[in-house]
Amino acid sequence: MKAEVPVQKALPSSLTPQRLVELYRTMLLIRHFEEQCAPAYRQGKMGGYMHVYIGQEAVATGFIAHMRDDDYMVCSYRDHGHALARGSDPRRVMAELFGRYTGVAKGKGGSMHLVDVERGFLGGYGIVGGMVPLAVGVGYGIRYRGGDQVCLCFFGDGAMNIGPVHEALNMAAIYKVPVVFICENNRYAMATPIDFASAVPNLAERARQYGMPTRQIEGMDLLEVYRHAEEIIHHVRTTPEPFFVEVLTYRFEGHGIADNPTNQALYRTKEEVEYWRQRDPIVSAARFLLENGLATESELLEWDAEAKQQALEAVAYADASPEPPLEELYRDVYTDMEVPEWRY
Repeated sequence: MKAEVPVQKALPSSLTPQRLVELYRTMLLIRHFEEQCAPAYRQGKMGGYMHVYIGQEAVATGFIAHMRDDDYMVCSYRDHGHALARGSDPRRVMAELFGRYTGVAKGKGGSMHLVDVERGFLGGYGIVGGMVPLAVGVGYGIRYRGGDQVCLCFFGDGAMNIGPVHEALNMAAIYKVPVVFICENNRYAMATPIDFASAVPNLAERARQYGMPTRQIEGMDLLEVYRHAEEIIHHVRTTPEPFFVEVLTYRFEGHGIADNPTNQALYRTKEEVEYWRQRDPIVSAARFLLENGLATESELLEWDAEAKQQALEAVAYADASPEPPLEELYRDVYTDMEVPEWRY
């Protein structure tokens, strides 16, 4: 199979060339950051488990670009890219993955539980679909306080067969909460193809039954994601009512760090992966910049090198950071409660 790399012919009116370059460089940072994670994990520098975002960069980048400083966001355990797109310090994100005290959660969350409350990022969650009911709670809180913020809720296609997700979508529609439910359909819930797991593979169609507007969009093109995200977030902020968007994307790597090429060969072919690699969102964006005179080859190489250097510096920072002191073990567990010394 051979795929054409999709290229948009014009910028959205709200997207300046300078801003597009910023978003492109965000995708580069995510890609290089994730490429540093696998070797660090295999060297024993990270605990727990890890899921990288390689191939899906345009989704988080395109949606988060429209968030205000006072908006909120929750996502699944494939969360590194979302944190970086939201503006979290890549050094502190990497330190969190290393379990270091300088991490965004003081080394207590690791890869699957990133959080950056100052930026409205209320966490990545390790339970499949577990963030969807929480997002409804965030949305209800916004309505209760009379605010005009929105909450973006990112989750995978596998979550669409989880009972609490459907309970939450129903409740979201009933209470008209300002939440954008963003289903990142990368075709596989771990190793299970979407066509095998869902009687109705069109997930936007399934969600429509809950009485909220839905849309299925292309997720491998940054400009396409940006256009739709702008419309959808504006709708939710001004209506307000929830919106469900299914973003068709693809992960180039396995489900998690243990899902190696041998395992992947059992559920997807090399030809399939190559088909989607030809639609790489970073390649698509670079091609648009070149063809429209918004960047030169030398600039693209320079930005790529700078993003790689940022990722390398994040690893060095994490390596040099201290581990959490023992007294941190019981902190942040309870509010306004002194921890007895004997627990140390």
